[in-house]
Amino acid sequence: MNTTLAIEVPFLDLKTQYCAVEAEVNRAIADVLESAQFVGGPFVERFEQEFASYIGAKYAIGVSSGTSALELALKAAGIEPGDEVLVPANSFFATAEAVSNVGAKPVFSDVNPSTFHLDIASAERMLTSQTRAIIPVHLYGRAMDLRQVAEFAAAHRLQIIEDAAQAHGSVRDGIKVGASGRLTCFSFYPGKNLGAYGDAGAVTTDDAEQARKLRLLRDHGSPAKYRHSVIGTNARLDSIQAAVLSIKLPYLDDWNQLRRKHAANLSSALTGSPVTPPEVPAGSEHVFHLFVVRSRQRDALRSYLSAKGIATGIHYPVPLHLTEAYQQLGYPGKGALPVTEQLAEEIVSLPMFAELADEQIEYTIDAIRNFAG
Repeated sequence: MNTTLAIEVPFLDLKTQYCAVEAEVNRAIADVLESAQFVGGPFVERFEQEFASYIGAKYAIGVSSGTSALELALKAAGIEPGDEVLVPANSFFATAEAVSNVGAKPVFSDVNPSTFHLDIASAERMLTSQTRAIIPVHLYGRAMDLRQVAEFAAAHRLQIIEDAAQAHGSVRDGIKVGASGRLTCFSFYPGKNLGAYGDAGAVTTDDAEQARKLRLLRDHGSPAKYRHSVIGTNARLDSIQAAVLSIKLPYLDDWNQLRRKHAANLSSALTGSPVTPPEVPAGSEHVFHLFVVRSRQRDALRSYLSAKGIATGIHYPVPLHLTEAYQQLGYPGKGALPVTEQLAEEIVSLPMFAELADEQIEYTIDAIRNFAG
């Protein structure tokens, strides 16, 4: 009797990527250790310059996490307690959490059923006299078309703060996400397309005054030691993380291209299967931080794939307006944001990383096609 061992397909494989850059990364970390400059200093400054140049922004301000990036950007934009900020309900918790942590109120909007990006018509219905800002999220790695957002914000005098935590290197209309000139927030959490080996983040902007505020806010509001001109926090980028990011940044475009290749293969092969694959736009509009499909049998599909050794995820299983932490604020319950709520029941994230092997992709495709019998 012949038996075939199943192929393991992890959701993410950070070790394989590390092995590809091991010598460079180890040398960079050793350089930091030998310098004994562990916070701020030349390693952080170097990465900030490199990342700003790569994005096409005038300034990049390194911070301790993507959440810190959002919080400090909101403060730099002048968002205060009592203000309201529009956010999409299908996003990671940090998008709303950052608003709450500066004392403002997140107000949840529905999303587009095709792109999963914030729906402007829904956002307009949520406007009040206290609305001061809007946070469009470049979700799953797809650059959002911000023309409607810009028109909407201009008409209602709203600040735009972009959440690009999943969109490193994505391009829309020839411009990289983060090069709009607006405050744009990045996370370098290890699993991101450009990931550190711990928490890290950055904010890009073309505004010199906003850049100055961000540098103050990340370092206790201190322009010089023991001088504190504003109340800030400790949200500095570690030198070791900056050094690692400097090594990995030159590889980002190649890694993104591999993700797009994998996504194109998956989407093409899964057309007509038990799942609805995402659209794969031409060019670099989508960098596929996540490869998110839809299935009305989502939970059964996940169980089936798990039994085959294929890991999956859900991004995100609970819409933000239904999250336990926000129930005390009196948001409308189930049924208020129908697109987001339907997505939460159907979406499943398949394995997606640059180092995916062809046989892992083929094995995943075969398993999904076989799921329906």
